[in-house]
Amino acid sequence: MNIESILLAEPRGFCAGVDRAIEIVERALAKFGPPIYVRHEIVHNTLVVESLKKKGAIFIEDLSEVPPGATLIFSAHGVSRAVQQEAQDRGFSIFDATCPLVSKVHVEVAKLHKEGYEFIMIGHKGHPEVEGTLGQIDSGIHLVEDLADVACLNPGQTERLAVVTQTTLSLDDTAEILTVLKNKFPQLRQAKQQDICYATQNRQDAVKLMSSQVDVMIVVGSPASSNSNRLRELAQRMGVDSHMVDSAMELQVKWFEGKPRVGLTAGASAPEVLVQEVIARLREMGALSVRKMNGLQENTKYPLPKGLRIRP
Repeated sequence: MNIESILLAEPRGFCAGVDRAIEIVERALAKFGPPIYVRHEIVHNTLVVESLKKKGAIFIEDLSEVPPGATLIFSAHGVSRAVQQEAQDRGFSIFDATCPLVSKVHVEVAKLHKEGYEFIMIGHKGHPEVEGTLGQIDSGIHLVEDLADVACLNPGQTERLAVVTQTTLSLDDTAEILTVLKNKFPQLRQAKQQDICYATQNRQDAVKLMSSQVDVMIVVGSPASSNSNRLRELAQRMGVDSHMVDSAMELQVKWFEGKPRVGLTAGASAPEVLVQEVIARLREMGALSVRKMNGLQENTKYPLPKGLRIRP
């Protein structure tokens, strides 16, 4: 094995929605003190979740686990209307850390539903973001994961039919599904701006650019992270052996045998400290240089909920 160089993706790691969600939990802990209850993992990263647990955050899936009068935070993935209503009915102090780009999809679904639309949602069954979006209306929304699902799709009507997507999907896979959907349903309505978020797109674009310059790709991300999984799959599709790791300890020497040029990126919920630990481990394994690729600089910032903002 002889690792010669590491090429760092730009951009990589935390997006604005993840930054905001983590800050909401940290500020709630500082202002109200522990425990603070969070419905589902605030973001899909093991290190982030464990760090917040140590500070006093308690992650739950069922609101029955939350005591009366407690402070409750909805995760960045969003929740259904039923969960929102139950939380309000039980009198919790609620802060919503739903990513604004996910909230945009929820608003679109609610608006068009009132106009009589049915929906097709492209997404992964069981993912919390998908469950939250499906739960914005009581009926008339059909989930498709792949082209086989599209072939079986039979909505109640096609005159008023709209499509929305999970925000962390593969751009290429989604484009393929959309093409087939539009051929099958010519009157299909799409959002004016795509639902796949800017950070997902930017990180996938960076992987595409890197792929011709590296022999193996390492994606830092936790197994539950949709956007991290898509980065690994994309690199593999581009012809580069790719591996996803939750920490530097998961790196395996055999991955780099005969592959001197290493590409390194991180999903939108992976903190930079993990990237730096991977770099340190690769240096121990013989890496001689680290170079950051030219790429977009993200400067998006989302406001915090009222009650958690710092007064000027």
